[in-house]
Amino acid sequence: MADVTGLKTVPETALHWHCAGRRVAIATVVETWGSAPCPAGSQVVIADDGAIEGSVSGGCVEGAVVAEAQAALEVGVPRLLTYGVTDDDAFAAGLACGGTIRILVEPVTDGDGSGLPVAILSDLVEKRAARVAVMYEVNLSTWVRRLLAMTLPLPNAETGVKGDLFVAIHTPPPRLILVGAVHIAQVLAPMAAAAGFDPVVIDPRSSFATPERFPTLPVICDDTEAALVLVGVDPQTAIVTLGHDPKIDDPAILKGLAKGAFYIGCLGSRRTHRARLDRLRAAGVLPADVSRVHGPVGLDIGAKGPAEIAVSIMAELIAARRGKV
Repeated sequence: MADVTGLKTVPETALHWHCAGRRVAIATVVETWGSAPCPAGSQVVIADDGAIEGSVSGGCVEGAVVAEAQAALEVGVPRLLTYGVTDDDAFAAGLACGGTIRILVEPVTDGDGSGLPVAILSDLVEKRAARVAVMYEVNLSTWVRRLLAMTLPLPNAETGVKGDLFVAIHTPPPRLILVGAVHIAQVLAPMAAAAGFDPVVIDPRSSFATPERFPTLPVICDDTEAALVLVGVDPQTAIVTLGHDPKIDDPAILKGLAKGAFYIGCLGSRRTHRARLDRLRAAGVLPADVSRVHGPVGLDIGAKGPAEIAVSIMAELIAARRGKV
């Protein structure tokens, strides 16, 4: 299933800029061939003053796309762009890797003309905030658009061009629950956010779970069971326990197993992990479920210190998200 969770801020930024009175356009990769650096669904928002957020080529053709987007803003009409190694503009911009990309540029409008109506953009942002999977469709011939709510999982849904339609699948970013607001969590949480996860930190210890320790990230200071009820656990959730205390960590493990979390990893030595698994068996957890608990958490890269341990955990999280664990 292709998704666009890497676009975590583009629609939201576009709506914020538009509501602030700036003219904006959203550029989206609709098709790729060869070794294009960004997949279909990758986006960048461009303001009339040249400000940008996001990427459609890893920097290769962004300059050319900004110029095209600003031209589209002047007339309020969408346009389709194609860049490849044989195109002079794209080659000059740096797309010399042999790839070709097709990009849709949509000016955001108040409902007039053929641009992207702000009402549809607002609906998209609202549904993303509510963690609702949606399919955005735009007819590349008529510019007719619609937004449809979808039910997870979406085994056959894919972002790309189908005939005259470009379809973009927006699935909720995988939620990452970090149990234990320790030093590793301080490094791991922003790293996970940058990688497209939706992190939340929970810890009942008020000296650990503070906004000052996790600026810009959600932190819940409550016992684990109550915090998990508030956050919610589903198959789109990963759980990493860092609390070093069974009273803090074990309820999260049990909830993750019961709700089908796609990844559960636990910090601690091999000896600590063996004791953890013994507790799970004693609690009646089936062998198949016990085997789903990863520990010690993270890929074995010889990590030392919070930053390196966070890197090892992040690598294993990405592997689990991509079906490699």
